[in-house]
Amino acid sequence: MSLEITRIESTEFRYPLEDVGTDEHGFNLVYDPGTTTERKLFGLRIHTNDGLTGEYVGGNSPAAAQINTFADYLVGKNPLHRERHWSEMKRALRKYDRMGIGPIDIALWDLAGKLYDAPIHELLGTYRERIPAYASTYHGDDAGGLDSPEAFADFAEECLDMGYGGFKIHGWGGGDERRDLDREIAAVHAVGERVGDEMDLMHDPACELETFADALELGRALDEEGFFWYEDPYRDGGISQHAHRKLRQMLDTPILQTEHVRGLEPATDFVATESTDFVRSDPEYDGGITGAMKRARVAEGFGLDVEFHAPGPAQRHCIAATRNANYYELALVHPDCANTQPPVYGGEYSDMLDAVDDEGTVPVPDGPGLGVEYDWDYIETNATGSVHVYE
Repeated sequence: MSLEITRIESTEFRYPLEDVGTDEHGFNLVYDPGTTTERKLFGLRIHTNDGLTGEYVGGNSPAAAQINTFADYLVGKNPLHRERHWSEMKRALRKYDRMGIGPIDIALWDLAGKLYDAPIHELLGTYRERIPAYASTYHGDDAGGLDSPEAFADFAEECLDMGYGGFKIHGWGGGDERRDLDREIAAVHAVGERVGDEMDLMHDPACELETFADALELGRALDEEGFFWYEDPYRDGGISQHAHRKLRQMLDTPILQTEHVRGLEPATDFVATESTDFVRSDPEYDGGITGAMKRARVAEGFGLDVEFHAPGPAQRHCIAATRNANYYELALVHPDCANTQPPVYGGEYSDMLDAVDDEGTVPVPDGPGLGVEYDWDYIETNATGSVHVYE
């Protein structure tokens, strides 16, 4: 009997983020004592005729809607034919950003690992089993947390003492643009002067700077402090090859782009036109583990490093199988509130601030598939009522 997918289930659930709110525009998560923000994710299960189930928890509502357009295609298919399915899902979503591929592909890799009783990184080809991490902050706030350049410097020093080898600033972004840019520049110097000789420093304005001039001004401050990279600075949305090529030519700090460039081919074009120095990849955003590893190999072929976006078990497996990657992004972290990790992991898996060892590294899960155990009772108890079943 050949292996076949018999049923796919997608369950939306909610969970609380304590002492976390949003900035004045409602886009960025920030420290806000006494506020509880509700976050929604999806639990995905792919069942087969031999009893194996591939699982993944993550995603967002647009991705879940896209899954609805191709899930029926997968029912009755062999779950191990991931490359064929990746190509067909990509074609099915050709009018969209294709983010619906990611959760499905990750769950298919989880299923394959369970079938072969091996962690995903072994199926990909293991390069390492512990990964250096950098602390990637919440956005700056005005609530007594990361509310000043000195607060960022204090937190960077705290992370250094914990063992972290890198620290990334997410600053204040919108609002009074001149005031925020001045604070951003002051934070760059405060952190650089405090720990710049001992840590790799990164900066990510998250596409919030108003103009190319603002991006250039902040970039020159990064040059002065010797930052490791400069990521998604301004409001082109992170996708203009021309603008970032020009920015590269005018700065010494390396540029990290393609987090918001959807698709393998546009990301490859970004590299080929010398519009970035580091390549961004994300198994959830970029077509699953299959798509994320394609980006990693493109970067390797051009002699560049790939930096995987966001924390998670899928990211850990990808980095474990990638030579040309430097860090695991442990995000979002803050001195006074917890990471956004959903409370769905059993065992010892953690992406909280204290997840690193004294050397600043995190382990790669070594169980079959993703190597994590999901708490489906929690997911189902906290379900929103948005459940889709394909069979």
